[in-house]
Amino acid sequence: MQAASHLVSPRIYVTIFLALMVLTGITVGVAFLDLGPFNTVVALVIACTKMLLVVLYFMHVRYSSRLTWAVVGGGFFWLALLLLLTLSDYLTRGPGWLTFG
Repeated sequence: MQAASHLVSPRIYVTIFLALMVLTGITVGVAFLDLGPFNTVVALVIACTKMLLVVLYFMHVRYSSRLTWAVVGGGFFWLALLLLLTLSDYLTRGPGWLTFG
């Protein structure tokens, strides 16, 4: 097994942790604001930013080989495909699909 070729300093981990905490605080703060339909957009942008920080630094993808980048990219491709298919089904339904009885 190949040894780790890149060592990450604890300062980077602390910086990323603090950035995640700040973004979590911003998420909570935005939840109390009335931005209309943009509440979901802002929350998703913050969540995607936090996800990117976790994947790049805590999962060490930033310093990994191209194969690791390809596997991670493939995972996100399949996630996007599943979300696209789910939303296409949801958005093409008629207005009466929620009625019961």
